[in-house]
Amino acid sequence: MANSKIQTPAYPSAARLADSDCYPQYTASLKCLEQFNSDKSKCQEHFDVYKECKKKEREARLERNRSRSLFS
Repeated sequence: MANSKIQTPAYPSAARLADSDCYPQYTASLKCLEQFNSDKSKCQEHFDVYKECKKKEREARLERNRSRSLFS
């Protein structure tokens, strides 16, 4: 018998990209590439905004992990 229970990822980082706070910046980057026929030079600002968002998201995750104790 198959298990029909939906499982959540073991780690938040394994969550779907669409669940990320940076998803709007990600999609904006892709739309820019579509608009400018994959000319990355015209989309650098979008890439930079996405990269900064991912950096902040990672820092927040590391801070949450720092506040947890493995032995509590």
